[in-house]
Parts: sequence; C-alpha cells; structure tokens
Amino acid sequence: MDFQNRAGSKPGAGALMSQSESNVARRERLRKLALETIDIKNDPYFMRNHLGSYECKLCLTLHNNEGSYLAHTQGKKHQTNLARRLALEAKDQESLGYVPGAARSQAAAPKVRKNVVKIGRPGYKVTKIRDPSTKQFGLLFEVTYPEVTEETKPRHRFMSAYEQHVEPPNRQYQYLLFAAEPYETVAFKVQSREIDMRQGRFWSYWDMDTRTFTLQFFFRNPTRSYGSQTAVPGHATGANAVVPAGYPAQQNAGSYYIPPAQQTGYQ
Repeated sequence: MDFQNRAGSKPGAGALMSQSESNVARRERLRKLALETIDIKNDPYFMRNHLGSYECKLCLTLHNNEGSYLAHTQGKKHQTNLARRLALEAKDQESLGYVPGAARSQAAAPKVRKNVVKIGRPGYKVTKIRDPSTKQFGLLFEVTYPEVTEETKPRHRFMSAYEQHVEPPNRQYQYLLFAAEPYETVAFKVQSREIDMRQGRFWSYWDMDTRTFTLQFFFRNPTRSYGSQTAVPGHATGANAVVPAGYPAQQNAGSYYIPPAQQTGYQ
C-alpha cells in the first residue's frame, strides 16, 4: 500500500491515520500512561475471572489483557462511574454524621456523655392536696437540686411496678421518678390510679433561681355506671360523691343514683 501518496499527506511525512488507527493509537497512549501512574494490584475494581480474562467490577466490562483494562480506566465511562460512586459514598457518610476532610474540624463536635459522679439524693417535699370543687385527690412534689448546672433541667416519668427490681411488683402502686445530674434518681411510690392529664390538672415547673423542680397532678375520680344510669359529669362519684342541687338522689351502695329523667343534656 502506498502510504506516501495518500490524499492530504505531505511528502516524507507518511499518510494520515484513519479513525480506527487513531483509536488504536489513543488506547496505546492511555495504556502506557496508566502503567506509569496506576498500581493495578491495589485497584479495588480490577478482577481476574476463571477464564483468564479481566473484568471491571465498577463498569461490568470484560478485557482480554491488563493493558486493555488500564486503557479502560482512563476512559469516559469508567471516570463517570467512579465519580458517581464517590458521590454516593459521600452522601451515605453525611447521612451517618461523618464529615470528611477539613469540614470535619468546622462541624460542631458531638456531645459525649461523661460518667458523672453522683453526689447524693436531692431534698424533697411532698404535699397531699385536694380540689374542693371536684373532690379530686392529688400530690404536690417539690424537689431541690442546688448543685445542677444551668444547662441541666430535671426530668420525670411514671414507671410501672413491673419495671423496677427493688421491690416485689404490686399492681396497686406505680412509681414517679425524678432525675437530674449529678444527683441520684429518686422515686416515689404512689397509687396506681389514672392520672388526670388535662390542662390545669397536671403541670410542672423548673425554677432556676431556687433550683427547685415542682410537679403537681390529680388522680381521676373513679366513675361507676349502673345499667343505663351514669353519674353527673364534673362531680365526684363513690363514697365521697356530692349530689348537685336540684337532683333528687337515691343512695345505692355508696354511690348516688340519678333518675334518667334528670340526666337530660349529659352524655
């Protein structure tokens, strides 16, 4: 084949390469460049299969020799998939709270809970209360924490008798817990009755000046029904029931029976 007299060639310079020859030369240059810069043994996406050929686990491509694989690593497809994989890993690390690089030092350091030495039990005062209008029985707790920091706010919760392991479980009682570091957690044993959680019936307040945590709650009055007759809403029932004015009452086993004719307007 006459390479000197091809169209567009200069005398003594050889012929112009075709498209296929240009691609072959380009892949050869990329292979030589990859051999100089890439350690194929440490490539996580390089794999040799049982047939003796080579695979790219990132792009799922098959190659006959190492040079072909190295040329593939410098191509557009491999570089695009590699950028996608790095972006996906960065997103996963960010969702888990990991901040890579210099941004890690600028991010807010997570608060690590340290082992706090307990200094003893707090002072407390318990007062029995009763609402004169609804005849509800309640309790008022005042727990003092003079040594707590400004960032600490006492917490409380009710605990079933079956959650604790200090005393044998008794379904007639429950426990009210108060906790604030560095004091020990204290628990009060109260009746296992339904707590009235309505507004004004249950409330708590933390006084930063006196370092006193106050909590007040009322027990719900027990309700009883006899057939289709029910007690008057808003009034106590049972042995301590008070019959409203204008309602004829008939005492029945410690409660008061209200005739159906007098129950108009009550659910």
